[in-house]
Amino acid sequence: MSKLVTKWRSQALNQEVMVARWGTVGRPVLLFPTAGGDAEECERFLMLKVLAPLLEAGKIKIYSCDSVAGRAWIDGDKPGAYKARVQNQFDVFIHRELVPAIRHDCQDPEIEVFTAGASLGAFNALAAVCRHPDVFATAICMSGTYDFTRWMGGDHTHDFHVSSPLHFLPYMKECAHLERLRTRMVILATGEGRWEDPGESWRVARVLGARGVPNRVDLWGDRYDHDWVTWREMLPKYLADLT
Repeated sequence: MSKLVTKWRSQALNQEVMVARWGTVGRPVLLFPTAGGDAEECERFLMLKVLAPLLEAGKIKIYSCDSVAGRAWIDGDKPGAYKARVQNQFDVFIHRELVPAIRHDCQDPEIEVFTAGASLGAFNALAAVCRHPDVFATAICMSGTYDFTRWMGGDHTHDFHVSSPLHFLPYMKECAHLERLRTRMVILATGEGRWEDPGESWRVARVLGARGVPNRVDLWGDRYDHDWVTWREMLPKYLADLT
């Protein structure tokens, strides 16, 4: 399986970020790491092994990057305003730096990208589609944590508001952005076993549904915990169905 790892100093984040790619042709899928993960986390946890048939068939290419924002959110020494600012800067990195790099690598300046992620990575997968429906077509969100107010210490800053779909979508006026978002799809997959909270997915579904954004909640049952074993079963299924 073809693999490429690169690093560059992000202007948006003012730090070096690692980006990894697996595969040579197919639909680009931006797979966000969990909270503290790096670009190669998905490989260490054997996600690439279960995706190998799709990669080798030329159905998909997997891209991943360091979880810069996720690391900020779980840093107990930083205030909420700082964490939200890093999250918003991370979005700029994704949209203005990583997406152009993905499109250049795919040799298609307009190719649409799928997103995927688990836990905090699911938040980034959702946010990418909701903030940039002109670029991202589908979000596969697994065992997601979507409400970050718990880490804001009571603050509600501008950076936080524009970064959180649960908070900005209810107030978005009718516009071309919202119309484009209504042509996209969000899959909210969750187990019902240990450490899972299906209520997070249902809350997102209600917000999306109220704005006419296509979505569905898939409950996988109580045998599926908040763990890589679950996500290694989920992601290949959804990507096979979508590609």
